[in-house]
Amino acid sequence: MTTATVGSKAAVEHKIRQSEEMLLELSHRIHANPELGFEEYRASEWIANALSDAGFEVQHGCYDLPTAVHATIGSGPVHIGICAEYDALPEIGHACGHNIIAAAAVGAAIGLAGVADGMGLTVTLLGTPAEEGGGGKIHMLERGAFDGLHAAMMVHPAAVEMTAMPGTAVSQFDVAYTGKPAHSGAYPELGVNAADAMLIAQVAIGQLRQQTRGADLIQGIVTNAGSAVNVIPDSASGRWIVRSDTASALATLTARVKRCFEAGALATGCAVSITPNGPDYADLRPDATLLAQYRANAETLGRIFPDLPDGLVGAATDMGNVSHTVPTIHPMLGLGCHPAVNHQPEFAAACISPAADKAVLDGAIAMAWTAVDFASQHPEIPHSNQHRQ
Repeated sequence: MTTATVGSKAAVEHKIRQSEEMLLELSHRIHANPELGFEEYRASEWIANALSDAGFEVQHGCYDLPTAVHATIGSGPVHIGICAEYDALPEIGHACGHNIIAAAAVGAAIGLAGVADGMGLTVTLLGTPAEEGGGGKIHMLERGAFDGLHAAMMVHPAAVEMTAMPGTAVSQFDVAYTGKPAHSGAYPELGVNAADAMLIAQVAIGQLRQQTRGADLIQGIVTNAGSAVNVIPDSASGRWIVRSDTASALATLTARVKRCFEAGALATGCAVSITPNGPDYADLRPDATLLAQYRANAETLGRIFPDLPDGLVGAATDMGNVSHTVPTIHPMLGLGCHPAVNHQPEFAAACISPAADKAVLDGAIAMAWTAVDFASQHPEIPHSNQHRQ
């Protein structure tokens, strides 16, 4: 490690720790004001304002997304993207800890601001709305937000520390059956039962599970199946999610699941519509070199990565789609709160704990240090630049 790299890392850490009060206040404020995907007006504005105050060139409401943020500083040849998420879940708020993600991303960006030009860096924070199903990063990827990046990174809280979340590929869709109402006692033969169609589809999916692989998951909820017991239901609807370990395996599985819904329509005489609920999420493919740099930096800060069993089934993230285009990392910051895990009310409470506050600072410093390491070893930067202060 060069003297310049050591000095840059020290400057980065000093700036982040100097910003501690602001970063933790931002994390807690986002947590206290949960907003659903594509409706994160306050959170995105707070992030944009914090970066504008730090000297970044900021666009708010970009890429045809009112709650997206693009903030850039530096003019070096190596371009690093840091992703901030800030959407919450219905009813249980920030039970995935996106408040921590947002604050850590802001901290890393601010920490790098003062050393960016000296290290040959351009630093861009991308505020990415609607990770929880809306695929904000996918929309931004398609609209050019990630063009020209040499690397993209973010951190995510979890119950335990992990270098990478086992990120699955996911397809989500809404299913609606349309039948014909009739009096269920007097004229049942005149009805076409949409609730029966949904039931038949669920039975077919249950049978399909005998022939799926361990990495395949099929989950769903019925959101409507009639309103009166003495009326044949003329409508039924549900929301479904299909998961697999790769995008190609997901496509195969999703086609089979959709045939189960078509079977429900065929058996009952109902009409069926299957409508995508957001874009498909690709599997996460972390960059090994970038991940090794991050882990070394996190361990320097005292983060401990336990040995975890093989074959863990992970969640999905739209960062997976980014990882198919740009070298990407998505490590998990352990909050030490097990058995409370993501998407539980208990985890939401843990996301403003002292451990969560420490995770904000550690995540910011580890990402910023990783960006410094990445730049110091990147061929885009002449050797002489690596010694420039």
